[in-house]
Amino acid sequence: MHRSKLPYVFLALAAVLALTAVALLIHRSGILSRLNPSQPPLPASVAATPAPQASPTHVDAPAIVPDPGKPAPPADSAVRPDEPGVGVEKPPSAPEAPASGVAKADPAQLVNDIAKALETGDYDSLARLLGKDVCDAKTVEALKALAATHPLKIKPQNGVREVGELELNALTRWSINLEDAAAGGDHLFLDLRNTNGKWSVDKLILPPPPEEAKPRGLVADSLGVADAFLQAVLKQNFELARAFVDPKTISDAKIAGLCILFEEGNYQLRQTKPLRAMFQRGDTVGYLANIQTADASQSAQFTLTLRQPPAPANWIIAEINLDQLLADYAQRVAGGDIYYSPLVKNPQGGDTLALYFEFDEDLISPRTRRQLEIVSQILRSDPGKKITLSGHTDALGTVPYNNQLSARRAATVRDFLSAAGVSPTQIVTFAKGASQPRRPNVTASGADDPAGRRANRRTEIYLDF
Repeated sequence: MHRSKLPYVFLALAAVLALTAVALLIHRSGILSRLNPSQPPLPASVAATPAPQASPTHVDAPAIVPDPGKPAPPADSAVRPDEPGVGVEKPPSAPEAPASGVAKADPAQLVNDIAKALETGDYDSLARLLGKDVCDAKTVEALKALAATHPLKIKPQNGVREVGELELNALTRWSINLEDAAAGGDHLFLDLRNTNGKWSVDKLILPPPPEEAKPRGLVADSLGVADAFLQAVLKQNFELARAFVDPKTISDAKIAGLCILFEEGNYQLRQTKPLRAMFQRGDTVGYLANIQTADASQSAQFTLTLRQPPAPANWIIAEINLDQLLADYAQRVAGGDIYYSPLVKNPQGGDTLALYFEFDEDLISPRTRRQLEIVSQILRSDPGKKITLSGHTDALGTVPYNNQLSARRAATVRDFLSAAGVSPTQIVTFAKGASQPRRPNVTASGADDPAGRRANRRTEIYLDF
């Protein structure tokens, strides 16, 4: 009977596999014994078998091979022998600040980071944020010198603010306001450039030396002048605001009227884009001033036009258009009556301040009192300045009575200014009665018009300077 040879095939295959396993074990054990001397010795039957020679690629420890494309490191800094046969590379020094500073999508965040580095004296971070092109060694030394005169402490309120645009959506200016009780405050200005939706610092402007004869922190370009003017108006500083305008084209009454509007309307500059670039034509630039109420519930606008006279004169404000601001003021403060305005046109030309009275009264209201306080500041600053007061009434009542009432209204304003420290020689008064109405006292059909009569009960202040 013929037997199958299949069992013998399986037996042969098993023998081959067993021999292969023994050979691998011997090879592996030889390598491990060299890498780990503490390993127990192999049995004599196995250890007696010669181990295969280790491959040249198996080394005891990794070696540092110098890159032929790079110069060899200095002998004193390349490696340090912490362990036998092991080289550890020395940590590199801090990288130098890049030429361009950090770019961020949020310009406010970038400026706040810079302010924090400035306040903490972290000049390495400051140089990185600004970039070497903006913050070179000379600038760092100037900042350190500024810090030596007084601590670079950021104001807790309004410490970082956006000034406005130099170029529409492309170049904007921010201010970092420092606390300095002795000098009245300093400002650092940052011009930020928008590149592909991210903002980086294009220019750093340090405070001017205190001995310079100009307001500290003022940047002598069109945006700097416009901002300094608005800051003066916000602070009710008439004389400083007046220093930035062309007296040939902008009357003192308009400046005073703007101060009154800001005060009565409780306006502030808008936090985002307070000054927006409208146009730039050679030596003429236009800005849109965005303002809002203190609670940000209402907003308004007006425009400033600046021109640059021949050098060395600085930019000056040549025109202020208050139409939109007056319309908002009338809507919010005057109950929608656009004629109930603190700033009116004078028949002789220019602008005149107007103070209003209730029917058949010559009493000064709290609103009128604040307006007159601003006027008194202007007059007290220069005893040579004079004003003309003209009293007016509506058409109700007899001519003699209205003449007397208008005289009392002018006298009331005169007496208040005198009590506030204004010399009587600076004031001239007239009684106009109902002869110069600002609005018709009756409608087109001849009916009584209370709104028109309301705007006619007034005393006008004409600034003769």
